Amino acid sequence: MADHTWAPPPAPPPEVLPELDLPEPGRQRRWTVLLRWLLLIPQYIALLFLWIAATVVMVVGWFAALITGRLPEPIASFLTGYLVYSTRVTAYAMLLADAYPPFAFLAPDHPVQVEVHPGKLNRLAVLFRIILLIPATVVVELLTLGWYVICPIFWLMVLIRGRMPRTLFEATAATARYNMRLSAYVMMLTAAYPKRLFGDAPAPGEQPRSATRPLLLSGAGKALVVLFLVLGAALLIFEEFISATNNTSTTSQSSSAASRPAPAKE
Repeated sequence: MADHTWAPPPAPPPEVLPELDLPEPGRQRRWTVLLRWLLLIPQYIALLFLWIAATVVMVVGWFAALITGRLPEPIASFLTGYLVYSTRVTAYAMLLADAYPPFAFLAPDHPVQVEVHPGKLNRLAVLFRIILLIPATVVVELLTLGWYVICPIFWLMVLIRGRMPRTLFEATAATARYNMRLSAYVMMLTAAYPKRLFGDAPAPGEQPRSATRPLLLSGAGKALVVLFLVLGAALLIFEEFISATNNTSTTSQSSSAASRPAPAKE
């Protein structure tokens, strides 16, 4: 007689978050820090063309993922390469690494690495991806704005000291990693929603693979991430206030001009 004992359904496979490997905050060549933005010009030109290509590929991939539940391998491979390349440029721009990003998707010897595992996708999440992206996009917008508000101070600190302070490294790495995870989610390279902005929980006995695996933030590092968010929100509110003030002034001037009597004809 067959055994009809009930058994619970198998647990769904765990979500695999994309990982960012960064080197420890070591010495940086001051001349590269001084000229960092000039050195990045060729990278941003290359990224512009790659972004155009990635956008087209991503749209095709969205339709494919909606039908099959996963990205086709060629599309996943190209988008993964673009994600890795753009993340290296971001890390270099944010003073997280001194090594210049190579003009290549594959660079196993470069200290900045990204690990992502494209796989099965939830079709419903693919269909509503734009709506699901809104909360994480707001977080990244605030983080990035907040970081750039005070980045001149960071740039000056690294230029004088020749290295990035540990607390600043933690908060900047958390910002770069969350941004990378959002990009991976946008490009459907992962089913895992961006998370762990404030770092990873320490695991006893875990051997670190890099300075950011696991990414452990001190209290000061977490406070600095909060500062990025607050400054970003303050900047957005200020911009909205200025915009509203200008619109009000323009409307008042138009109303005043319209209410003036027309000059009498002679």
